[in-house]
Amino acid sequence: MRQVSVVGIGQTKVKEHWDKSLRELATEAILAALQDAHVDYADALYIGNMLSGELTGQENLGALIADEVGLRGVEALKVEAACGSGGAAIRAGYLAVASGAFDVVIVAGAEKLTESSNCYTTASLAMAADADYEAIHGISFVALNALLMRRYMYEYDLVPEDFATFSLNAHANAANNPYAMFQAPITLQQYTRARPVSDPISVMDSSPVGDGAAALVLMPTASLNGNRARAVKVAASAVATDSLALHARRDPLWLGAVELSSQKAYAQAGVTPQDIDLFEVHDAFSIMSVMSLEAAGFAERGRGAYLARENEITPQGKIPLCTMGGLKARGHPVGATGVYQAVEAVTQLRGEAGKNQVPDARVAMTQSLGGVAANAVTHIFVN
Repeated sequence: MRQVSVVGIGQTKVKEHWDKSLRELATEAILAALQDAHVDYADALYIGNMLSGELTGQENLGALIADEVGLRGVEALKVEAACGSGGAAIRAGYLAVASGAFDVVIVAGAEKLTESSNCYTTASLAMAADADYEAIHGISFVALNALLMRRYMYEYDLVPEDFATFSLNAHANAANNPYAMFQAPITLQQYTRARPVSDPISVMDSSPVGDGAAALVLMPTASLNGNRARAVKVAASAVATDSLALHARRDPLWLGAVELSSQKAYAQAGVTPQDIDLFEVHDAFSIMSVMSLEAAGFAERGRGAYLARENEITPQGKIPLCTMGGLKARGHPVGATGVYQAVEAVTQLRGEAGKNQVPDARVAMTQSLGGVAANAVTHIFVN
């Protein structure tokens, strides 16, 4: 297998893009990534997306976007793994380059979620759960996470305020990210007074859906030429799965796919959790941040929330999280989120994160989850 590097990145702002279609958003991010990479072609294109057919009436995104960006004729495919679609697309692109099949690959994630009603979008997102045993009973995606959070609080004697620092950190970081949906910090009072969504989850525990696109250009590390100075190596790419339905898991309070995916990535990269300088965690809900920290080996079981309470997740902390706002404040255009995470990790490793720069960042980890962590896609990047 060949070593793979990221040589170009591009992204759009996450917001309600009433004036841009899905193809326009994807095109904007891809062209920006190509310009950043100083290349004008690619051998293949992989698009991470979850709900284009359901919400925009447009499937077959690979051919659509390839044609739009001037790459008609190349291999172009849509990659779907629910909310982990962006990470899965990176995995597909990584394998295409590492295997020697292609030399220049574009990976993009694109999603439009705000042009349908909230009810319809919520119902569509529920398709990431088990249709036969969960969604059919009317339980929403946020409600499934609320069940986990309630049980976690009971088992480890926590209250909702113990999760507050995750949101405070995300919003503080997003304030310095021009691509973020919410660019204002929040206070503890705002967190505690937030409107409930599905008890105990409030608005401030939940990531907002949005529209957006992000893109990467991948090449073999041995063929970087003029891109070498700003290239970032993909040191690991790993995927694992768990049961889709929560009731089928041996232990609902342990994210088995996160654990297995993380362990595979650490072994591939030759690192341990202690070597990771920043972690772009899939913080769709606060409880996912806590449980991911534990399953990925950054905290002992039942102690994930304490890392936040002790201010260890800030850019200056022990394990910086969501350094550009994460899903919570940058926004969560679901199929694109995993690619946004990678773009942000590369930005950190290039030393281009501005006020959010993690000091001396050398190793970054991203993790994209589909469903309630039924899919876990982990990547480790090294400069």
